[in-house]
Amino acid sequence: MKVLHIISSSGMYGAEAVILNLARSLHDGPHSFALCAFSNSSNPNLQLHENALKEGFESHLIYCKGQIDPAAVTSIRELVVSTAADVVHAHGYKSDIYVYLALRGLGVPLVSTCHTWYDTDWVVSLYGRLDRLVLRKYSRVVAVSDEVKQRLLKAGVHAEKIRIVRNGIDLRPFAGTLRPAAKQGLVVGLVGRLAWEKGVDTFLRAASRVLVEAPETKFVVVGDGPDREKLEQLIDELKIRESVTILGQRDDMPSVYASLDVMVSSSRQEGLPMAILEGMASALPLIATTVGEVPTVVIDDCTGILVPAENVELLATRILELLRDPARRTRLGMAARKLIEEQYSAARMTADYLCVYEEAIAACRDTSSANLEGSAK
Repeated sequence: MKVLHIISSSGMYGAEAVILNLARSLHDGPHSFALCAFSNSSNPNLQLHENALKEGFESHLIYCKGQIDPAAVTSIRELVVSTAADVVHAHGYKSDIYVYLALRGLGVPLVSTCHTWYDTDWVVSLYGRLDRLVLRKYSRVVAVSDEVKQRLLKAGVHAEKIRIVRNGIDLRPFAGTLRPAAKQGLVVGLVGRLAWEKGVDTFLRAASRVLVEAPETKFVVVGDGPDREKLEQLIDELKIRESVTILGQRDDMPSVYASLDVMVSSSRQEGLPMAILEGMASALPLIATTVGEVPTVVIDDCTGILVPAENVELLATRILELLRDPARRTRLGMAARKLIEEQYSAARMTADYLCVYEEAIAACRDTSSANLEGSAK
C-alpha cells in the first residue's frame, strides 16, 4: 500500500511530527510513504518537506498562490496519478479542501486527520466550517480526541466514517539522552507554538511568581508563532528577561528535553499535543492544564500534575513544589515514560492508521460498485 500525505504546513508542530512518525514506521514495513507539502506564496514553510528529504523519504511540493489556486488543484490531481497512491491522507483544512476538489470523482480513497480546530478568528472559523462540510465526502475521518470527534458529529460527518486514533511517537530519539550532570539552577520549559491557545503568557506570569522564591531558576520557551513579539514584550513587562529565554524553533528536541528539569504545558485549548508525549517519553516530570485529551495521559500525581487552565497562582505553586522535590520529579518522570512506552508508541499509531486506510479502500470500492450497479439499471 502506498500512502500519500498532503499538508499545508505552518512549521514543525504536532501534525508534522505525526506525519514523520508515520513515515518512519511505514518505511520499516511493507508499505510505502510519500509526502506532498504546499509551498504557499505568502509563507512557504518548507521545514517538513526538507526534513522528510533529509530522512530519505519521497517528498513533493505543490506551489500555491493565495487561498484559491486552480493550478494547485490540477497539480495535486497529477501528483496522485503519477505516484500511484492507494490512499491520499490530508491534514488540515486547506489540504482537506484542495484534495477533495482535486480528486472528487476519481475513486481515490480519501482520509483526513483532524488534529484540532481553534476557531480563534472569523476567517479561521469560516475555513473550519467549510472543512467540516468537505469532510462529509471523505472515506474516513480520523479524530485525535473525543472532543474533535464530537465536533465532527455535530458538523454532520457520519459516525461510521469517524475513527479515533491517538497520537503516537517514535520512542528511539528520546531514550538514553542524559541530562547535564552539573548546571547552575534548575530549568523549567514549555514547548509549543507561540499562540493564544497554548497559554504561554500564563506560563510567563507563573514564572515571574516562581522567581520571587526561587530566583536561580531558569525558564525556557521552545517554539515560534504569531504571538512571539507580544510574549517578548510581556517578558520585559514582568522584568524577568535575565531568567527567561524564548529559544524559537529547534531541530534537536531530544537534547532540548534532556536539558529540562520540569516541563509545563499551560494550554487554554488542546487536543493531545505531541510535545507532551515527547516530554513524557523523555521521562520529564510534567505539569499540564486539564484541557482536551491531556488528562487521559497526565494522571494527577501519577504520570504528572494537573492544574486548571489560566490559573497562574496554582501553576506557580506546583512548579515550586516540583523544584523542591527531586524524588517526586524522578517518580513522575519514570511513570510518564512507562505509560508512553506501553500505550503511545508510533508502532501502535501506525497499526491503527493502517486499519483506517484499509477501511477507506474498502469503502471507496463499495461506493464505486454501488454507482456502477445504479448506472446499469
